[in-house]
Amino acid sequence: MTTIYQKRRAAVARALKAAGGGLALLPTAPEVARNRDSGFPYRHDSYFYYLTGFDEPGAWLAIEANGHSTLFCQPKDLEREIWDGIRLGPKAAPAALAVQTALSVDLLDEKMPGLLTNQPAVWFPFATHKGLETQVDGWLAKVRARIRFGAECPHSQHDLCKLLDEMRLTKDAHEVAILRRAGAISAGAHVRAMQTSAAMLRQGVPGGLREYHLEAELLHEFRRHGSQFPAYTSIVAAGANACVLHYRAGNAPLLPGELCLIDAGCELDGYASDITRTFPAGGKFTPAQRVLYEIVLEAQSAAVKVTKPGKRFTDPHDAATRVLAQGMLDTGLLSKAKHGKVDDVLASGAYRQFYMHRTGHWMGMDVHDCGDYTEPGSKPREEKDALGQTVRRKPSRILRPGMVTTVEPGIYVRPAKGVPKEFWNIGIRIEDDALVTAKGCELLTRGVPVEADEIEALMRG
Repeated sequence: MTTIYQKRRAAVARALKAAGGGLALLPTAPEVARNRDSGFPYRHDSYFYYLTGFDEPGAWLAIEANGHSTLFCQPKDLEREIWDGIRLGPKAAPAALAVQTALSVDLLDEKMPGLLTNQPAVWFPFATHKGLETQVDGWLAKVRARIRFGAECPHSQHDLCKLLDEMRLTKDAHEVAILRRAGAISAGAHVRAMQTSAAMLRQGVPGGLREYHLEAELLHEFRRHGSQFPAYTSIVAAGANACVLHYRAGNAPLLPGELCLIDAGCELDGYASDITRTFPAGGKFTPAQRVLYEIVLEAQSAAVKVTKPGKRFTDPHDAATRVLAQGMLDTGLLSKAKHGKVDDVLASGAYRQFYMHRTGHWMGMDVHDCGDYTEPGSKPREEKDALGQTVRRKPSRILRPGMVTTVEPGIYVRPAKGVPKEFWNIGIRIEDDALVTAKGCELLTRGVPVEADEIEALMRG
């Protein structure tokens, strides 16, 4: 039975052949020391795993245009396996991973020049692995040294990322199934955090409820359902901390009457999820909080409506920003007398005081996944940027079924002159993962409530 990894490697081989031939080289991620005699939890390279399904460190993959794949992996070593765990080893790798050849990684420098000999080109990921270019140069130097004996050295080098990014941008059924499961696990973790927040504040826990308490609930729920890692460092931001976009969960207390913003998602079988919810720590929105929350929710709804085939990647952002800008004018966050109407606010970029990031990003194996944000083959055109300057840009990417993007508008109100005090220190973001389908999009992360009334009802329970 042909595996998904064989199919992907075959697609790479076909692309190499169509480009005139060559050899593709790809290492997995190295192990990284955390401190003395202790390492960070190992996580494979996404590109490598996409083509192999193999998550051991110290491995390399070589793919030829004729479809032959060679895997270099750690050799069996009974002494090291006592300490670090069982290795697959070169002997078992062909049957387990459906590669044609498997060799010890100890032979990498010896064998790689032979694989590169008489190849018209070499493909490898540019600027992703420190020292990789130097390694390739060393192997090519050995090939070049044999030119007088009839060997031919690759005459061009190409970025393998460009080829793999296009493949990874559109998810297959296998990937979508994992993303759905990861989204469900993460949604359950957010539900748990909301309920824990309300329960602990009602009970008056000694020492108080703190951000790290909710982070612990998230991590517990991720792991309890089989997730291997958090997809990124969880953001649990109480009160004014929610106005810091990349805030990390600390020891700040959660107080009744304040909001809590959680941006957290698990990684499952190599695939990420990414959810943000903002909720009242004690279970009840204040009037000012609800007003801003409803604006952000309306902005997300507007963005979701245009997340569908044929629309461009920037369309959800534009739809959300229009709603946010109007809401800023209606609430007095932006003065109508000073900033004019919504089109004026959009043209001037005045909304950036309270909304300074994009509304989405690709998502998949990496939480900020690979893939161009401009349409391939399109020509640059002149347009105005947020500062009114003329720039040349390619048109935004056209959305197609199988792409996965986040939809995450927000409002962040820091204390400032002219800003109504009832909104000070309120930070709100609502984020879901959207799979583009044939007719629209499927939100993979709606297992956690998003409507204000539903959030309050959940937290009462």
